[in-house]
Amino acid sequence: MHGKSIGEHVKSVESFIKDFGNERIALVTSGGTQVPLEKNTVRFIDNFSMGTRGATSAEYLLAVGYTVIFMHRESSLLPFSRHFPSLFNMLQVEDGKAVSSDAKLIDNIQKATQCRNRILFVPFVTLSDYIHMLEGICTVLKPLHEGVLVYLAAAVSDFYIKHDDLPTHKMKTEEVSLPLSVVPKNLQRLVENIVPRAFVVSFKLETDESILVEKARKALSRYGHQLVVANMLHTRKEHVVLVDNEKEIHIRLSDKTKEIEEDIIGNIKERHSDLIANAGQAQ
Repeated sequence: MHGKSIGEHVKSVESFIKDFGNERIALVTSGGTQVPLEKNTVRFIDNFSMGTRGATSAEYLLAVGYTVIFMHRESSLLPFSRHFPSLFNMLQVEDGKAVSSDAKLIDNIQKATQCRNRILFVPFVTLSDYIHMLEGICTVLKPLHEGVLVYLAAAVSDFYIKHDDLPTHKMKTEEVSLPLSVVPKNLQRLVENIVPRAFVVSFKLETDESILVEKARKALSRYGHQLVVANMLHTRKEHVVLVDNEKEIHIRLSDKTKEIEEDIIGNIKERHSDLIANAGQAQ
């Protein structure tokens, strides 16, 4: 892993929440995971995710009062800066300083500045980084009980190559053989053992609409968490289905000036509030 070790990142989370009171805190995972094909990695399996949903959702979580731990793929999109892929072209030089009069840029810089003490950025690259970091951070968050929202928006690889099966050096093209294994699902362990009182949201993306809700329900049954945000590959920015153990709620984007994540987060905040209220009544 580049830069800090996983242990160092987990310690940064401990420091970040050290003086945490009764506020709500959201762990948001975002972006895709890389699966190496060699121990000295030259090639790897990746996916198309740039972390749009995670970065966008983090902005709306901050807007409705959450503190956010943003666990993101290195070099994926980040809250606020995600709006400006061509930032260089929006700046001019005046009196030796780079300046901009773009209202959207100024607004997002101000929002980012206001939120900088309420968001912690934790990067990962590989599938292994992701799995171990997620478990480590959730372990730190466990004592915060119902105040925690775990929002698993990262696009996690379904397949990997076991370490013992990896060639040490660059794979020879004439000897390509990929002994893929299915990635062990750690969500059930998170829900049952590590953050059993948190509100946990997972995501399900499909290309066959006829199996979308069925797959979401199977995930709920298998892992025991509270909510699946289900969506189709080509309509994921305009339509999602929120699936829980009792019902399905369709969210459709009717106003093209908005982002669907605003409505997703609004709904999830209400559900999280209910969990917190019910926990308080039970005590």
